[in-house]
Amino acid sequence: MPKMNRLAALATVVLFALASAMVPHAVQAQAQQPTAPPVPATPATPPPTATPPATPPTAKAAESGRSTEIVDNPYGLEAMWKGGDIVARITLGILVVMSMGTWYIIITKVYEQSKMNAQARKAEKTFWRAPSVRQGAEGLKSSSPFRFIAESGLEASGTHTGLLGNVDLNTWISMSIQRAIDNVQSRMQDGLAFLATVGSTAPFVGLFGTVWGIYHALTAIGIAGQASIDKVAGPVGEALIMTALGLAVAVPAVLGYNWLIRRNKTAMDRVRGFGADLHAVLLSAPKSATPARA
Repeated sequence: MPKMNRLAALATVVLFALASAMVPHAVQAQAQQPTAPPVPATPATPPPTATPPATPPTAKAAESGRSTEIVDNPYGLEAMWKGGDIVARITLGILVVMSMGTWYIIITKVYEQSKMNAQARKAEKTFWRAPSVRQGAEGLKSSSPFRFIAESGLEASGTHTGLLGNVDLNTWISMSIQRAIDNVQSRMQDGLAFLATVGSTAPFVGLFGTVWGIYHALTAIGIAGQASIDKVAGPVGEALIMTALGLAVAVPAVLGYNWLIRRNKTAMDRVRGFGADLHAVLLSAPKSATPARA
């Protein structure tokens, strides 16, 4: 038995020694094995590019302003005035004068009507509280139409003598006040005839300029022998501008005329009411009216 144990132990030691000797050779052989060529890596899909932030509108406007070239318009009003003949210039001048006169009349008439309404309010507050018609008239401004009407009534009451004495006092005072009212109405209508004239004739003046521009376009085509855009753009543009100017002058004139007529009617209603009340006062107390100065 001891001999068998020694043999087993000796065999174990020999196996262990052989295993220890073989391990370094295996590691060295593994180290000396040719390395396999590297497998080419699949190219990775590039990440999606991020969308650039939207450019603000102001930045876009600035960029477009920097990149946009300002080109002179060869077919504008200045070019039409410089390149047009004497007929086109006279037509354009007439339209300009019409437009200036229209706006001047509209502005001045609105001012006069507003002033007259203020005078009417003052007359309603102060005139009828005066002890007499003469004192009431003197309390109004000299430019007031209501003072003019009151003085006309007083003058009619004081001049009812001689041949005029044969006329009934009621009729005579009524006629005098009505004449004064008609005079005020005539002054209120100053300038409205000009607006009516401009409103009815300005489109035809512009149409004349249009026809004249088309005539020049046809002449340019005939001279050039071909209907190229550079030959007809100027005259046709001139024609269109004349049409637009004629309408631009006529429309404010018509609207202003109708508006001022309506305001005049409202103001004259107050004047006629004042005249009717004055007529009744002068007839009820004719002795309060002082005689007219010689």
